[in-house]
Amino acid sequence: MFSRKTVIIAGIIVFIAVNVIILSITSRREYASSRPGPIAIALVAPFQKMVTRSVQFVRDIWLDYFFLVSVAKENTELRLALKQSMQSNNQCYEVRQKNSQLRNMLNYQEKQSLNIAAAEVVGRDPSPWLKTIIIDKGKSDGVIRGLPVVVPEGIVGQVVDVSNRYAKVLMIIDQNSAVDALVQRTRARGVIKGESENRCLFKFALRKHDIKIGDMIISSGMDGVYPKGLTIGKVSQVIKRSAGIFQDVAVVPFVDFEKLEEVLVILDLQTHDLDHKS
Repeated sequence: MFSRKTVIIAGIIVFIAVNVIILSITSRREYASSRPGPIAIALVAPFQKMVTRSVQFVRDIWLDYFFLVSVAKENTELRLALKQSMQSNNQCYEVRQKNSQLRNMLNYQEKQSLNIAAAEVVGRDPSPWLKTIIIDKGKSDGVIRGLPVVVPEGIVGQVVDVSNRYAKVLMIIDQNSAVDALVQRTRARGVIKGESENRCLFKFALRKHDIKIGDMIISSGMDGVYPKGLTIGKVSQVIKRSAGIFQDVAVVPFVDFEKLEEVLVILDLQTHDLDHKS
């Protein structure tokens, strides 16, 4: 009539009820001795042990769950705080870098007493053959074609195209660029021509002139574009061939063209004597 499962469940319920009744009776009876009856202990102890362990198990799981939830929430908050701190540090670093660059440019402008407009590099020509950059200054800022562009380290290039708000600058590392220059130590004349990302050639230097590795090359001011004395780079290689009237001279520019972010446009075409007597 009843299934086996139902009978087992009913038996367990009856067993629990009997143990509860026995506990209740034994707790109310007074003995001469303070010890409970051995039969009651034998009957109730296994049940109490099972219940106690079950309660402890459930409690531990419950506490561990809330502990883990709390830890997970704390970890999430810490990770968020770390990201915010990293972003803040990065922003502070960029501000310091920007301020340092602007201070260098301001000091350069004050030292040279030139009419200069600071500009930010906003684009680069993607072609591997053209070495040009786009700056955020144009006709409305007094920028016209032909103006020289520099940084405190040296010559960057020349404005070759201009709109109302932007201008294109041909850098001296472009093969189409030319800067009339001289060796600062010996005053030997030549023309700086672009060759690659990190090298120029000092062309048309007479073979008889004394040029050594490490010599500084500066603008001569004879091309009517760049003021005299602007630094360009240092001689990295000198080859004097057995034939010919010229020597081959390689120059490493002082400007890191890959890292240009801000530049200075010299707004007047007057030739200033900026020659360094070092």
